[in-house]
Amino acid sequence: MKNHIHAVALDRSAVFEPAHPARFAAARKSTWVSILINLLLSIFQVTGGFFGKSQSLMADGMHSFADLVSDVLVLFANRHGNKHADANHPYGHARIETAASLILGASLAALGAGLLIATGLRLQHPEQIHAVHPYTLWIAIIALVAKEGMFRYMLAVAQRVRSQMLVANAWHARSDAASSLVVIVGIIGNLMGYTFLDLVAAGVVGVMIAYMGIQFARDALMELVDTGLDEKEVRAIRNTLKAVPGVMGLHELRTRKMADNALVDAHIIVDPRISVSEGHYIAEAAR
Repeated sequence: MKNHIHAVALDRSAVFEPAHPARFAAARKSTWVSILINLLLSIFQVTGGFFGKSQSLMADGMHSFADLVSDVLVLFANRHGNKHADANHPYGHARIETAASLILGASLAALGAGLLIATGLRLQHPEQIHAVHPYTLWIAIIALVAKEGMFRYMLAVAQRVRSQMLVANAWHARSDAASSLVVIVGIIGNLMGYTFLDLVAAGVVGVMIAYMGIQFARDALMELVDTGLDEKEVRAIRNTLKAVPGVMGLHELRTRKMADNALVDAHIIVDPRISVSEGHYIAEAAR
């Protein structure tokens, strides 16, 4: 027989199987909490910014709305992207989440660019810049506290169920709090007489939204074109496969990502004198 076995090894077991029920339940619950908070924040921030003449608060409200859309896409992707593989989708449906991330990223980049352009145009007419209403400061402070509280809640849930995805979502909420802090600084500056600072803060929020969108879109696009894992992860996978009893070597190690999963193709080399069934057993052990 040939001295190597063609096998597919995965660095996670049951790539296309749903995760632990407790983890999925925690993810759904925390996402719904995030949806509720972002819905309330976006309403109060946009309406408060409109009537309080604060462009930065309105921009942060659009940021909260973008997070709301992101949460809805997460729910959609979790529901449809974790279906079992079928005849039409032999590798599963995990790329639905990737496609959703690409759409979201492009939308956020466009929104951020639009806010930045609108801010730049308004700054060209300083006579049209008005002092904001003091209550906008309180709305911005409430938004900051809410986002920080959401971060702490989501991080606690993530640590309880040991979910890296939820940990990432929690830190995303913490990064959102930074935009609210920028808004607070801009509004305070406006109230102190530096009226242009509110618009500057709106522009900064626009940059933050656009940057976040570009990051989302770039990561999704790299996954869609089957970009391999980084060198450190590939080296760890290679060492793990070589440590399997019966594996004498390997070649043609190829990797790619699919949502939260990593797929690995490898040709493992075994003793040519063993039987086919023994070689198959070694290949299964290497999965």
